[in-house]
Amino acid sequence: MPDFAEPVSRLIDELKHLPGIGQKTAQRLAFHLLRSSQEQALALADAIREAKLNIRECSVCNNMTDADPCLYCTGPNRDRTIICVVEEPHNILAVEKTRQYSGLYHVLGGALSPLDGVGPDQLKLKSLIERLKGGTVAEIIVATNPTAEGEATAVYVSKLIKPLGVRVTRIGVGIPVGADLEYADEITMLKAMEGRRDL
Repeated sequence: MPDFAEPVSRLIDELKHLPGIGQKTAQRLAFHLLRSSQEQALALADAIREAKLNIRECSVCNNMTDADPCLYCTGPNRDRTIICVVEEPHNILAVEKTRQYSGLYHVLGGALSPLDGVGPDQLKLKSLIERLKGGTVAEIIVATNPTAEGEATAVYVSKLIKPLGVRVTRIGVGIPVGADLEYADEITMLKAMEGRRDL
């Protein structure tokens, strides 16, 4: 005998496909949705449907957008001499939150990970090289994640672009503000020491 009615089981199974959602969380979410008003539940379903129908990749930077090219690529106050390279579209938000960067972006669509079958051909590197052919870009900031895959991607991007005469920089990594040094792992501490600057 099944634990739940078929529609509830299907909802739980679909929710489990979301990243970071296991069986228990999927059940909690499913029952929350079932307890909410019909308007709230259908508003969520409509938002998902609308996003799937209207959101696409920007033809220039590969960001998720409803207008092509995206707002970053068409922004009149954006510095067109700098491109910040990130792994995924949501990484742009972390950079934008600083309110200090006003250049352009390029989304790779992942990081090099040979074990997962992600090589250079699976990343959006060709379109990045095409963007550099105009000669207006002076600097590429590589803002990939500080993981083994992100570091490998950063090194690969650097080797690919430096011969074109464009400056390639890497975001600093290290100890987060408000953290205690005693809890920093060796690699984080090493990166913090390597990225030190004059006071």
